[in-house]
Amino acid sequence: MNEVQGPTPAGTSRPYRSLAEALRAHRIPEENHAFIGAVVDAVGVTAFIDRGRYIEALRRGEGAPLHIGRTYTNGFTEDEQVVLPSGALKLQPSEGRAPYFYVTHPSELPGMAPAKRPSGSRTSPKPKAEPRAPRATKPVERDYGVCDVCFMVRGPSGACGCD
Repeated sequence: MNEVQGPTPAGTSRPYRSLAEALRAHRIPEENHAFIGAVVDAVGVTAFIDRGRYIEALRRGEGAPLHIGRTYTNGFTEDEQVVLPSGALKLQPSEGRAPYFYVTHPSELPGMAPAKRPSGSRTSPKPKAEPRAPRATKPVERDYGVCDVCFMVRGPSGACGCD
């Protein structure tokens, strides 16, 4: 069986051509794209691979690959200093991928306001709905009796099927 497989033995992963393609495919918020791009440039990433829940970013030299998720980037060492134009990153110890460290993306930091949509967006604020009128009560079902001859239910006029 000489089939070409992906970068994993099972062939379930696929490489991305660019970081932008990978970020769009994983639906990572746009306000994080510039930040992730700066991190990737600072550590020297050469390839991006789809790993399902995260993007695996392979480094140029020595070092573990980065795992880029929706809210974090993981795979830094304790002594690694990642310096961006905005300053050095504050790395936190990873619970699920020890001994590595991670950084939280800017959109997840407290005090960060969500991105505003452009004025021509598809969604617009909905006007407040007027209070609804109370529902009408169900009509009371009346019993007009049953015919003694044919045992049919009598109508409001008192007639039945045998009259």
